[in-house]
Amino acid sequence: MDGSWKYGFVIPVYNHGAALEGVVRNLVQYDFPIIVVDDGNDERNKAFINDIAARYPLVSLVVRAKNGGKGAAMKDGVRRAHELGLTHILQLDSDGQHDTGRIPHFLTLSQENPGAIICGYPEYDENAPRHRVNGRKVANAWIHFVTLSKSIEDGMIGFRVYPVEPYMKLIQSHAILDNRMGYDIEILVRLYWRGIQVISSPVKVFYPADGVSNFRNVRDNIRIAGSYARLCIGLVPHLPVLLARKCRKIRRETPDGSK
Repeated sequence: MDGSWKYGFVIPVYNHGAALEGVVRNLVQYDFPIIVVDDGNDERNKAFINDIAARYPLVSLVVRAKNGGKGAAMKDGVRRAHELGLTHILQLDSDGQHDTGRIPHFLTLSQENPGAIICGYPEYDENAPRHRVNGRKVANAWIHFVTLSKSIEDGMIGFRVYPVEPYMKLIQSHAILDNRMGYDIEILVRLYWRGIQVISSPVKVFYPADGVSNFRNVRDNIRIAGSYARLCIGLVPHLPVLLARKCRKIRRETPDGSK
């Protein structure tokens, strides 16, 4: 890989301590720092996490005293990445749902587009819950609305490569960001608003029959709705820039006006 870029992984962990080693084992081949964020786990899960951190030298462990949600864990993970001098991080979940075989492709896309976010969109297996699949269609329609673009194929998947510097600038600006299930949506949209290109690429997502989900239908859907409400309000001052960006794209795609 190009030596001017330094990559690492960030894995927020809550209630998936038993599944974490399988994910870490698939990442050590890249010889990148693996930042594991213990998001206030119970003693059983903490024991799994600490054991993995002790046995895998590439693991850099960040411990949160209390559970703060995926967003809080990701912020702490990116801060650690910044401390380590990393230029890019690949975020992935700790439950083993993502196809890690796609990592080389995502890294290549990032190397070719170092200023961009490389964001996955899910290819589901036959065990995917239908309500989750259909719910994402609605959620992504709102994302297309608040970005005036379909560049973001999916705003909820936790498999994506970020450039660290713009991520740090955003979280340091104290912009309102939901720290739980709305976080992946908000961080992506707000970075897009700031002019960061988003390139979408597919990744298989598996739903094991015995998997543990942290998603709580009522609580988390309310929080996601709150994120969309904030983004709809926040869209207003960004409209001129987004409309200009959209017009430029149309002109590039139809230079002679004949299409």
